[in-house]
Parts: sequence; structure tokens; C-alpha cells
Amino acid sequence: MRIIQLTDLHVGLEGEDTYGVDVRGNFLRILKKANERQPELLVISGDLCYRDGDARIYKWIKTQLDEQDIPYEVMSGNHDDPALLADAFDLREQLKDGELYFAKQLNGRPVLFLDTTTGLVSDTQLQWLRRQLAAHAEEVMIFMHHPPLPSGVPFMDENHALQNMEAVQEVLFAHPFNISIFTGHYHVDKVIRKRNIVVHITPSCFFQIGQQSREFQVDHRRIALREIYWENGVMMNAVHYLPEGDHTARPE
Repeated sequence: MRIIQLTDLHVGLEGEDTYGVDVRGNFLRILKKANERQPELLVISGDLCYRDGDARIYKWIKTQLDEQDIPYEVMSGNHDDPALLADAFDLREQLKDGELYFAKQLNGRPVLFLDTTTGLVSDTQLQWLRRQLAAHAEEVMIFMHHPPLPSGVPFMDENHALQNMEAVQEVLFAHPFNISIFTGHYHVDKVIRKRNIVVHITPSCFFQIGQQSREFQVDHRRIALREIYWENGVMMNAVHYLPEGDHTARPE
């Protein structure tokens, strides 16, 4: 199973100033690169929208995705609206009390998709996660927007971390097998391990954040995707950055 993860697209409305970055152009470039790698699944792990969830933005993204010959899953991040996203992508059956979380079997392996739109994993979702893990006596893959471990990125850890991180960790640590977790949100490339959890933070398709400063700081504007290979008990993954290009907004 070959999976491509994209995250933190931050696509704005047509003509909107998105921090001086051509985010729509970035998405089209990274989507083309993803398609070239011929994955069996594409996962977009949250923050599809620039500031707030917007049906017009979701419609544009869905149009671009549907033109590709790749199955895909989309998830909600803190700049999204799960209900609007579910409506736009025909995912209403996966919406539970306003949250968009679900489980899939990919190549016979369990993969869980969590919703951290509100900055936490709700109690109801935690109970669901506990049941899902208990049902699988094996390694599990999880996609979620917020990392469930502190990540050594001061600005994000101190201002925008998962709010109920310890409660989530308690559930994850109770699983007697390894859990590979793929996230976004932090706009960095990082791997963190604690006990049975390995968290892979994937860089944004917008810009990357400085990993040393306690103040907001843009490190660079190169965009990236993560390629994940999971087959016969072997899991490998790597981040691939696109070459430097025109990342600035195009004039109207």
C-alpha cells in the first residue's frame, strides 16, 4: 500500500490574499507531483481552508481531486468546518455529532482517521478510539491533524498544541502494539517517538514554521508531501519537497 499525505493546504477564496503565497498554485503543483507517484490512496489531513471552512473552497478542491485518478480521503483541521466538508465531499455518513472521524481497512490493515478540529479529541471520539484499538491486536496507523505528543517546536507547542494530549496518550499507550501516527498542523517536518507511538509531522503545502523560536516565524516556503509505504509488516515513509518555484501570489 502506497499512500501520499498532503496537509495544511490553506486554500483561500479566488483572489484572496493568502499571506502573499499562491496557495491554489501550490495545491495544483503538489497534486501533480502526488499523481506522478501513483499512490493507491491520497490523504489530506486537515486545514484545507485558509482561515475558516468554506463550501466554495471545498468545492474547488474537490473538483481538482476528482480530476485525478487517485482514491482520496479528506479530514478536518482547525481551519475547517467538518459539517461543510462532509457535505462537499459526500461524507455525511461519517459525520458523528458534528465530528468527522472514521476507520478504514487498507490492504487488510487498520487505519483510523481522527477529528481534532476543535483542538482536542472529544470524549465520545476517545471512547470510539479505545474500542477501535481494542478490536485490532496488531500495529495500527492513525491520521490526525494535531500531533498527540509535544514536538519541540516552541511556538506551536506553547500556543497551538492538542488540548487534551495526556488523555489521548493514555488511550494510545494502552495499545500493546506500535501505532504510527501521521499529522500536520505544525508546518514542520519532524518525527517524535514515545513508547509505542511514533508521530510523523508532515510539512505544509503553504509555508514551514521556524522550529526554534517562541514567536511566529516563517522558516521557508518550500512545500512537500509525505510518501508512505506499508506492506508485509514493513512501513517506510519519506518527505519529498518540491523544488523552489514561484510561491508568491499571482497578480490579478
